Amino acid sequence: MEERELAAAACNGDEESYYRLVSLHRRRLYGIAYGYMRSEEDALEMLQEVTYRGLCKCHKLRAPDAFIPWLIRILIHCCMDELKRRKRNITLTEHHTSGQITEMKQEDRMDLERALDRLKPNYRHVLVLKYYDDMTVKEIARVLKRSEGTIKTWLHQGLKQIRGKMHIGGELPYGKAE
Repeated sequence: MEERELAAAACNGDEESYYRLVSLHRRRLYGIAYGYMRSEEDALEMLQEVTYRGLCKCHKLRAPDAFIPWLIRILIHCCMDELKRRKRNITLTEHHTSGQITEMKQEDRMDLERALDRLKPNYRHVLVLKYYDDMTVKEIARVLKRSEGTIKTWLHQGLKQIRGKMHIGGELPYGKAE
């Protein structure tokens, strides 16, 4: 069965078609979730949540051709909701102990993650979809329901801000002097 047919069947209540379609795109969805959550366990939890939410609301989708972009939007919202919830609940002591539990990462990757965290959500969405999931500008525009020009602007501005916020190899950001 073709993806289009699976999506149409899923929107009409066929759970088997829904799960087959989600399974076809599980790696892509996992990659996006991992880009936001930065841990395997959290990414898998987000996949479980998006699978449930999508199944509950699938019958409301009017255009089955837009099934995957629709599911990706749900995933992004799930991830953002979870990150906001965590941000509200985090305490200083939890912050210090969590650093001891997670494995050590490369310093540059940590700088990149910190810089991504400080970006506006729109810029972060575009950068995560572009560089963690290898989506094209056209695909990102479809997922986020924005024009390609807007996506290009957000991509450019996001990269510009990342360059300004990162300290690569302990050096000052590009073009900055002490």
